[in-house]
Amino acid sequence: MTCVAQGGVDERITDEQLRSALYAVLDRHRPARRVLAVPPDMSRLHSRAGTLTRFVWEYFGPRLAAVLPAIGTHYPMSRAEIDTMFPGVPHGLFCEHNWKRDLATLGTVPSDYIRELSEGRLDFSWDAQVNRLLADGDMDLILSIGQVVPHEVIGMANYNKNIFVGTGGRDGINKSHYLGAVYGMERIMGRADTPVRRLLNYASREFARSLPIIYVLTVVAMESDGSLALRGLFIGDDDDCFNRAAELSAQVNLTRVPRPLQKVVVYLDPAEFKSTWIGNKSIYRTRMAIADGGELIVLAPGVREFGEDKENDRLIRKYGYVGVDQVVELVARNRELADSLGAAAHLVHGATEGRFGVTYCPGGLSRQEIESVGFGWADLQRMRRRYNPDTLQHGFNRLPDNEEVFFVSNPALGLWVEEDRFAAQPA
Repeated sequence: MTCVAQGGVDERITDEQLRSALYAVLDRHRPARRVLAVPPDMSRLHSRAGTLTRFVWEYFGPRLAAVLPAIGTHYPMSRAEIDTMFPGVPHGLFCEHNWKRDLATLGTVPSDYIRELSEGRLDFSWDAQVNRLLADGDMDLILSIGQVVPHEVIGMANYNKNIFVGTGGRDGINKSHYLGAVYGMERIMGRADTPVRRLLNYASREFARSLPIIYVLTVVAMESDGSLALRGLFIGDDDDCFNRAAELSAQVNLTRVPRPLQKVVVYLDPAEFKSTWIGNKSIYRTRMAIADGGELIVLAPGVREFGEDKENDRLIRKYGYVGVDQVVELVARNRELADSLGAAAHLVHGATEGRFGVTYCPGGLSRQEIESVGFGWADLQRMRRRYNPDTLQHGFNRLPDNEEVFFVSNPALGLWVEEDRFAAQPA
Protein backbone atom coordinates (compact mmCIF):
# COMPACT_ATOMS: atom_id res chain seq x y z
CA MET A 1 0.00 0.00 0.00
CA THR A 2 1.22 3.52 -0.81
CA CYS A 3 0.99 5.67 2.33
CA VAL A 4 2.52 8.87 0.92
CA ALA A 5 2.56 10.07 -2.70
CA GLN A 6 3.64 13.67 -2.57
CA GLY A 7 5.17 15.77 -5.33
CA GLY A 8 5.07 16.84 -8.93
CA VAL A 9 7.18 18.23 -11.76
CA ASP A 10 7.19 21.73 -10.27
CA GLU A 11 7.16 20.75 -6.57
CA ARG A 12 9.87 21.76 -4.08
CA ILE A 13 9.49 19.71 -0.91
CA THR A 14 11.08 21.35 2.13
CA ASP A 15 12.81 19.58 4.99
CA GLU A 16 9.87 20.29 7.27
CA GLN A 17 7.43 18.80 4.75
CA LEU A 18 9.75 15.82 4.40
CA ARG A 19 9.89 15.30 8.15
CA SER A 20 6.12 15.73 8.59
CA ALA A 21 5.25 13.20 5.86
CA LEU A 22 7.76 10.65 7.15
CA TYR A 23 6.68 10.99 10.78
CA ALA A 24 3.01 10.57 9.82
CA VAL A 25 3.94 7.12 8.51
CA LEU A 26 6.26 6.28 11.41
CA ASP A 27 3.47 7.11 13.86
CA ARG A 28 1.71 3.98 12.58
CA HIS A 29 4.77 1.96 13.58
CA ARG A 30 5.44 3.65 16.91
CA PRO A 31 5.43 0.33 18.86
CA ALA A 32 8.39 -1.01 16.83
CA ARG A 33 11.12 -2.10 19.26
CA ARG A 34 13.90 -2.74 16.73
CA VAL A 35 14.19 -0.67 13.59
CA LEU A 36 16.70 -1.03 10.75
CA ALA A 37 17.40 1.81 8.30
CA VAL A 38 18.82 0.86 4.88
CA PRO A 39 19.91 4.03 3.05
CA PRO A 40 22.26 4.30 0.05
CA ASP A 41 25.93 5.27 0.30
CA MET A 42 27.86 8.27 -1.03
CA SER A 43 27.04 7.32 -4.61
CA ARG A 44 23.57 8.73 -3.81
CA LEU A 45 24.83 11.71 -1.81
CA HIS A 46 22.14 14.00 -3.23
CA SER A 47 19.23 11.60 -2.71
CA ARG A 48 18.12 13.25 0.57
CA ALA A 49 18.50 9.80 2.14
CA GLY A 50 20.95 11.24 4.65
CA THR A 51 18.36 13.73 5.89
CA LEU A 52 15.67 11.06 6.03
CA THR A 53 17.93 8.70 7.99
CA ARG A 54 18.64 11.47 10.48
CA PHE A 55 14.91 12.03 10.88
CA VAL A 56 14.45 8.30 11.52
CA TRP A 57 17.13 8.38 14.22
CA GLU A 58 15.57 11.45 15.84
CA TYR A 59 12.15 9.73 15.83
CA PHE A 60 13.11 6.30 17.16
CA GLY A 61 16.20 7.10 19.23
CA PRO A 62 17.58 3.92 20.86
CA ARG A 63 14.98 1.79 19.06
CA LEU A 64 16.93 2.41 15.84
CA ALA A 65 19.01 -0.75 16.12
CA ALA A 66 21.28 -0.17 13.12
CA VAL A 67 21.92 1.74 9.92
CA LEU A 68 23.04 -0.52 7.08
CA PRO A 69 24.19 1.44 4.01
CA ALA A 70 23.20 -0.49 0.88
CA ILE A 71 26.68 -0.48 -0.63
CA GLY A 72 26.39 -3.57 -2.83
CA THR A 73 29.93 -4.02 -4.16
CA HIS A 74 31.11 -0.51 -3.24
CA TYR A 75 33.66 0.26 -0.55
CA PRO A 76 32.27 0.63 3.00
CA MET A 77 31.61 4.21 4.00
CA SER A 78 34.38 6.01 5.86
CA ARG A 79 33.74 7.98 9.03
CA ALA A 80 34.21 11.20 7.05
CA GLU A 81 31.65 10.08 4.46
CA ILE A 82 29.18 9.17 7.22
CA ASP A 83 29.61 12.62 8.73
CA THR A 84 29.06 14.24 5.32
CA MET A 85 25.96 12.28 4.36
CA PHE A 86 24.44 11.52 7.78
CA PRO A 87 25.46 14.44 10.01
CA GLY A 88 24.60 13.87 13.64
CA VAL A 89 23.75 10.16 13.35
CA PRO A 90 26.03 8.22 15.74
CA HIS A 91 28.81 6.25 14.09
CA GLY A 92 28.09 3.29 16.36
CA LEU A 93 24.80 2.64 14.57
CA PHE A 94 26.46 1.98 11.20
CA CYS A 95 27.10 -1.56 10.01
CA GLU A 96 29.17 -2.61 7.01
CA HIS A 97 27.59 -4.93 4.47
CA ASN A 98 29.92 -7.67 3.27
CA TRP A 99 28.51 -8.93 -0.03
CA LYS A 100 30.52 -12.15 0.23
CA ARG A 101 29.72 -13.23 3.81
CA ASP A 102 26.88 -11.45 5.64
CA LEU A 103 24.06 -13.19 3.82
CA ALA A 104 20.77 -14.99 4.24
CA THR A 105 19.20 -16.78 1.28
CA LEU A 106 15.45 -16.23 1.07
CA GLY A 107 14.78 -18.40 -1.97
CA THR A 108 15.87 -19.22 -5.52
CA VAL A 109 14.40 -17.94 -8.78
CA PRO A 110 14.37 -20.85 -11.27
CA SER A 111 16.52 -20.85 -14.39
CA ASP A 112 13.55 -21.10 -16.76
CA TYR A 113 12.38 -17.67 -15.59
CA ILE A 114 15.88 -16.23 -16.20
CA ARG A 115 15.84 -17.73 -19.70
CA GLU A 116 12.50 -16.04 -20.33
CA LEU A 117 13.71 -12.67 -19.04
CA SER A 118 16.94 -12.81 -21.05
CA GLU A 119 15.18 -13.88 -24.25
CA GLY A 120 17.10 -17.15 -24.17
CA ARG A 121 20.61 -15.73 -23.76
CA LEU A 122 21.18 -16.83 -20.15
CA ASP A 123 20.64 -20.12 -18.36
CA PHE A 124 21.14 -19.97 -14.60
CA SER A 125 19.07 -19.78 -11.44
CA TRP A 126 19.23 -16.75 -9.13
CA ASP A 127 19.52 -16.76 -5.34
CA ALA A 128 17.55 -14.01 -3.59
CA GLN A 129 19.97 -13.02 -0.83
CA VAL A 130 19.97 -10.17 1.67
CA ASN A 131 22.13 -9.09 4.56
CA ARG A 132 21.50 -11.25 7.62
CA LEU A 133 20.36 -8.23 9.62
CA LEU A 134 17.21 -8.08 7.49
CA ALA A 135 16.30 -11.73 7.82
CA ASP A 136 17.77 -12.71 11.19
CA GLY A 137 18.07 -9.44 13.10
CA ASP A 138 14.65 -9.65 14.79
CA MET A 139 13.59 -6.34 13.22
CA ASP A 140 10.07 -5.04 13.68
CA LEU A 141 10.51 -2.44 10.93
CA ILE A 142 12.94 -2.13 8.01
CA LEU A 143 13.05 1.28 6.34
CA SER A 144 14.56 1.05 2.85
CA ILE A 145 15.45 4.63 1.96
CA GLY A 146 16.61 5.88 -1.42
CA GLN A 147 16.24 7.73 -4.68
CA VAL A 148 14.38 6.66 -7.82
CA VAL A 149 16.41 7.79 -10.82
CA PRO A 150 17.23 6.30 -14.25
CA HIS A 151 19.66 3.41 -13.93
CA GLU A 152 21.79 1.37 -16.35
CA VAL A 153 21.14 -2.08 -14.83
CA ILE A 154 17.50 -2.01 -13.80
CA GLY A 155 15.96 0.96 -15.63
CA MET A 156 14.95 2.95 -12.58
CA ALA A 157 17.03 2.70 -9.41
CA ASN A 158 15.93 1.79 -5.91
CA TYR A 159 12.81 0.10 -4.49
CA ASN A 160 13.68 -3.61 -4.04
CA LYS A 161 17.04 -3.10 -5.78
CA ASN A 162 18.13 -1.39 -2.56
CA ILE A 163 17.43 -4.68 -0.77
CA PHE A 164 18.44 -7.47 -3.17
CA VAL A 165 21.42 -5.65 -4.71
CA GLY A 166 22.35 -3.04 -2.11
CA THR A 167 22.41 -5.67 0.67
CA GLY A 168 22.68 -8.67 -1.64
CA GLY A 169 25.24 -11.37 -2.24
CA ARG A 170 27.99 -11.85 -4.77
CA ASP A 171 26.11 -14.12 -7.17
CA GLY A 172 22.84 -12.22 -6.93
CA ILE A 173 24.52 -8.91 -7.68
CA ASN A 174 26.70 -10.34 -10.44
CA LYS A 175 23.94 -12.24 -12.22
CA SER A 176 21.36 -9.45 -12.05
CA HIS A 177 23.86 -6.98 -13.51
CA TYR A 178 24.80 -9.40 -16.27
CA LEU A 179 21.14 -9.97 -17.12
CA GLY A 180 20.73 -6.22 -17.63
CA ALA A 181 23.92 -5.98 -19.68
CA VAL A 182 23.07 -8.75 -22.15
CA TYR A 183 19.49 -7.50 -22.51
CA GLY A 184 20.82 -4.07 -23.44
CA MET A 185 21.35 -0.83 -21.50
CA GLU A 186 19.56 1.32 -24.04
CA ARG A 187 16.48 -0.89 -23.83
CA ILE A 188 16.49 -0.54 -20.05
CA MET A 189 17.53 2.94 -18.93
CA GLY A 190 14.69 5.23 -17.93
CA ARG A 191 12.06 2.48 -17.88
CA ALA A 192 10.31 1.05 -14.84
CA ASP A 193 9.39 -2.35 -16.33
CA THR A 194 12.56 -4.23 -17.26
CA PRO A 195 13.87 -7.81 -16.98
CA VAL A 196 15.96 -7.04 -13.88
CA ARG A 197 13.03 -5.30 -12.19
CA ARG A 198 10.79 -8.28 -12.96
CA LEU A 199 13.42 -10.56 -11.42
CA LEU A 200 13.51 -8.56 -8.19
CA ASN A 201 9.72 -8.24 -8.11
CA TYR A 202 9.50 -12.03 -8.37
CA ALA A 203 11.87 -12.35 -5.41
CA SER A 204 9.89 -9.80 -3.38
CA ARG A 205 6.60 -11.49 -4.12
CA GLU A 206 7.71 -15.08 -3.58
CA PHE A 207 10.34 -14.85 -0.84
CA ALA A 208 10.27 -11.54 1.05
CA ARG A 209 6.68 -11.03 2.11
CA SER A 210 7.56 -11.74 5.74
CA LEU A 211 10.14 -8.95 5.92
CA PRO A 212 8.62 -5.79 7.48
CA ILE A 213 9.92 -3.45 4.76
CA ILE A 214 8.62 0.06 4.16
CA TYR A 215 10.11 1.88 1.17
CA VAL A 216 10.88 5.59 1.49
CA LEU A 217 11.58 6.84 -2.04
CA THR A 218 12.66 10.29 -3.20
CA VAL A 219 12.75 11.92 -6.62
CA VAL A 220 15.38 14.67 -6.96
CA ALA A 221 15.68 16.94 -9.99
CA MET A 222 18.42 19.24 -11.17
CA GLU A 223 17.30 22.76 -11.98
CA SER A 224 18.55 24.66 -15.04
CA ASP A 225 21.05 26.53 -12.83
CA GLY A 226 22.51 23.27 -11.48
CA SER A 227 20.76 23.45 -8.09
CA LEU A 228 18.77 20.48 -6.77
CA ALA A 229 15.11 20.24 -5.85
CA LEU A 230 13.29 17.45 -4.05
CA ARG A 231 10.33 16.87 -6.37
CA GLY A 232 8.74 13.79 -4.84
CA LEU A 233 8.40 11.61 -1.76
CA PHE A 234 6.72 8.21 -1.96
CA ILE A 235 6.34 5.88 1.03
CA GLY A 236 4.78 2.44 0.89
CA ASP A 237 5.35 -1.30 0.78
CA ASP A 238 4.41 -2.37 -2.76
CA ASP A 239 4.96 -1.95 -6.50
CA ASP A 240 2.51 0.94 -6.68
CA CYS A 241 4.72 3.09 -4.47
CA PHE A 242 7.71 2.50 -6.76
CA ASN A 243 5.72 2.93 -9.98
CA ARG A 244 4.45 6.34 -8.88
CA ALA A 245 7.98 7.45 -8.04
CA ALA A 246 9.30 6.09 -11.34
CA GLU A 247 6.61 7.95 -13.28
CA LEU A 248 7.66 11.25 -11.72
CA SER A 249 11.35 10.46 -12.21
CA ALA A 250 10.72 9.82 -15.91
CA GLN A 251 9.27 13.31 -16.12
CA VAL A 252 11.97 15.19 -14.22
CA ASN A 253 15.16 13.11 -14.59
CA LEU A 254 15.10 12.51 -18.35
CA THR A 255 16.61 15.39 -20.30
CA ARG A 256 15.68 15.22 -23.96
CA VAL A 257 18.08 17.05 -26.25
CA PRO A 258 16.89 18.38 -29.64
CA ARG A 259 19.70 16.81 -31.68
CA PRO A 260 22.61 14.37 -31.17
CA LEU A 261 25.44 16.04 -29.24
CA GLN A 262 28.91 16.31 -30.76
CA LYS A 263 30.76 17.13 -27.54
CA VAL A 264 29.63 16.43 -23.99
CA VAL A 265 31.59 17.40 -20.87
CA VAL A 266 30.76 15.65 -17.60
CA TYR A 267 32.12 16.63 -14.19
CA LEU A 268 32.53 14.00 -11.47
CA ASP A 269 32.44 15.40 -7.94
CA PRO A 270 35.49 13.92 -6.13
CA ALA A 271 33.46 13.41 -2.96
CA GLU A 272 31.13 11.09 -4.85
CA PHE A 273 33.18 9.53 -7.68
CA LYS A 274 36.46 7.80 -6.85
CA SER A 275 36.45 5.00 -9.45
CA THR A 276 35.38 4.36 -13.02
CA TRP A 277 33.09 1.69 -11.50
CA ILE A 278 30.84 4.57 -10.40
CA GLY A 279 32.26 7.32 -12.62
CA ASN A 280 31.20 5.53 -15.80
CA LYS A 281 27.75 6.91 -15.13
CA SER A 282 29.19 9.70 -17.24
CA ILE A 283 29.18 7.29 -20.18
CA TYR A 284 25.96 5.36 -19.86
CA ARG A 285 23.78 8.22 -18.65
CA THR A 286 24.74 10.34 -21.70
CA ARG A 287 25.29 7.71 -24.38
CA MET A 288 21.83 8.03 -25.92
CA ALA A 289 22.39 11.77 -26.40
CA ILE A 290 25.85 11.59 -28.03
CA ALA A 291 26.18 11.68 -31.81
CA ASP A 292 27.93 8.97 -33.81
CA GLY A 293 31.54 10.13 -33.95
CA GLY A 294 31.00 12.49 -31.02
CA GLU A 295 33.19 12.87 -27.94
CA LEU A 296 32.59 12.60 -24.20
CA ILE A 297 35.09 14.36 -21.94
CA VAL A 298 35.05 13.20 -18.31
CA LEU A 299 36.56 15.58 -15.75
CA ALA A 300 37.29 13.17 -12.89
CA PRO A 301 39.53 14.72 -10.21
CA GLY A 302 38.68 12.05 -7.60
CA VAL A 303 38.99 8.94 -9.81
CA ARG A 304 41.98 6.89 -8.67
CA GLU A 305 41.03 3.31 -9.57
CA PHE A 306 38.77 1.22 -11.79
CA GLY A 307 36.90 -1.17 -9.48
CA GLU A 308 35.79 -0.60 -5.89
CA ASP A 309 36.73 -4.20 -5.18
CA LYS A 310 40.31 -5.43 -5.71
CA GLU A 311 39.25 -8.37 -7.85
CA ASN A 312 36.91 -6.24 -9.98
CA ASP A 313 39.69 -3.69 -10.41
CA ARG A 314 42.05 -6.43 -11.61
CA LEU A 315 39.53 -7.79 -14.11
CA ILE A 316 38.83 -4.35 -15.57
CA ARG A 317 42.56 -3.76 -16.01
CA LYS A 318 42.97 -7.16 -17.66
CA TYR A 319 40.06 -7.15 -20.11
CA GLY A 320 39.22 -3.48 -20.63
CA TYR A 321 35.89 -1.92 -21.60
CA VAL A 322 34.50 -3.86 -24.55
CA GLY A 323 31.06 -4.35 -26.06
CA VAL A 324 28.44 -6.92 -25.15
CA ASP A 325 29.19 -9.48 -27.89
CA GLN A 326 32.89 -9.56 -27.02
CA VAL A 327 32.12 -9.80 -23.29
CA VAL A 328 29.80 -12.76 -23.88
CA GLU A 329 32.65 -14.49 -25.73
CA LEU A 330 35.13 -13.64 -22.98
CA VAL A 331 32.78 -15.02 -20.33
CA ALA A 332 32.47 -18.26 -22.29
CA ARG A 333 36.26 -18.64 -22.51
CA ASN A 334 37.47 -17.34 -19.15
CA ARG A 335 36.39 -18.91 -15.89
CA GLU A 336 37.47 -15.92 -13.79
CA LEU A 337 35.14 -13.63 -15.73
CA ALA A 338 32.30 -16.18 -15.65
CA ASP A 339 32.71 -16.21 -11.87
CA SER A 340 32.49 -12.39 -11.75
CA LEU A 341 29.53 -11.55 -13.95
CA GLY A 342 29.11 -8.17 -12.26
CA ALA A 343 32.53 -7.17 -13.52
CA ALA A 344 31.65 -8.58 -16.94
CA ALA A 345 28.51 -6.44 -16.99
CA HIS A 346 30.56 -3.40 -15.99
CA LEU A 347 32.85 -3.93 -18.99
CA VAL A 348 29.77 -3.65 -21.20
CA HIS A 349 28.49 -0.57 -19.40
CA GLY A 350 31.71 1.33 -20.01
CA ALA A 351 32.02 0.47 -23.70
CA THR A 352 30.82 2.58 -26.63
CA GLU A 353 31.29 -0.08 -29.36
CA GLY A 354 33.29 2.57 -31.22
CA ARG A 355 30.24 4.77 -31.77
CA PHE A 356 31.75 7.75 -29.91
CA GLY A 357 34.97 8.52 -28.09
CA VAL A 358 35.56 8.83 -24.35
CA THR A 359 38.37 11.01 -23.03
CA TYR A 360 38.97 10.49 -19.30
CA CYS A 361 40.77 13.18 -17.31
CA PRO A 362 41.40 11.48 -13.94
CA GLY A 363 43.10 12.85 -10.88
CA GLY A 364 44.64 9.55 -9.81
CA LEU A 365 45.15 7.25 -12.82
CA SER A 366 47.98 7.51 -15.35
CA ARG A 367 47.66 7.89 -19.09
CA GLN A 368 48.92 4.34 -19.55
CA GLU A 369 46.30 2.96 -17.17
CA ILE A 370 43.43 4.84 -18.81
CA GLU A 371 44.44 3.93 -22.36
CA SER A 372 44.99 0.28 -21.42
CA VAL A 373 41.26 -0.18 -20.73
CA GLY A 374 40.12 1.44 -23.97
CA PHE A 375 39.61 5.12 -23.10
CA GLY A 376 41.38 8.20 -24.36
CA TRP A 377 43.32 10.27 -21.83
CA ALA A 378 43.87 14.00 -21.36
CA ASP A 379 45.52 16.08 -18.67
CA LEU A 380 42.96 17.07 -16.05
CA GLN A 381 44.29 20.56 -15.35
CA ARG A 382 44.60 21.48 -19.01
CA MET A 383 41.09 20.24 -19.80
CA ARG A 384 39.69 21.86 -16.69
CA ARG A 385 41.07 25.22 -17.81
CA ARG A 386 39.33 24.86 -21.15
CA TYR A 387 36.10 23.31 -19.81
CA ASN A 388 35.83 24.94 -16.39
CA PRO A 389 33.06 23.19 -14.41
CA ASP A 390 32.81 26.24 -12.17
CA THR A 391 31.74 28.49 -15.04
CA LEU A 392 30.03 26.16 -17.52
CA GLN A 393 26.26 26.27 -17.46
CA HIS A 394 24.23 23.10 -17.18
CA GLY A 395 23.30 22.16 -20.77
CA PHE A 396 24.48 23.94 -23.90
CA ASN A 397 27.49 26.28 -23.79
CA ARG A 398 29.27 28.28 -26.48
CA LEU A 399 33.00 28.79 -25.79
CA PRO A 400 34.95 31.92 -26.83
CA ASP A 401 36.35 30.12 -29.91
CA ASN A 402 32.78 29.18 -30.89
CA GLU A 403 33.01 25.51 -29.87
CA GLU A 404 29.68 24.20 -28.59
CA VAL A 405 29.69 21.82 -25.63
CA PHE A 406 26.94 20.27 -23.57
CA PHE A 407 27.76 20.21 -19.86
CA VAL A 408 26.50 17.76 -17.22
CA SER A 409 27.51 18.63 -13.68
CA ASN A 410 26.44 15.31 -12.10
CA PRO A 411 25.55 12.25 -14.22
CA ALA A 412 24.07 10.42 -11.21
CA LEU A 413 21.04 12.72 -11.24
CA GLY A 414 19.50 11.83 -14.56
CA LEU A 415 19.52 10.42 -18.06
CA TRP A 416 20.21 12.43 -21.19
CA VAL A 417 18.69 11.23 -24.45
CA GLU A 418 18.12 12.30 -28.02
CA GLU A 419 14.43 11.59 -28.49
CA ASP A 420 14.64 9.58 -31.73
CA ARG A 421 17.33 7.28 -30.31
CA PHE A 422 15.47 6.78 -27.04
CA ALA A 423 12.14 6.09 -28.75
CA ALA A 424 13.76 3.65 -31.18
CA GLN A 425 14.84 1.26 -28.41
CA PRO A 426 12.38 -1.61 -27.95
CA ALA A 427 11.35 -2.17 -24.35
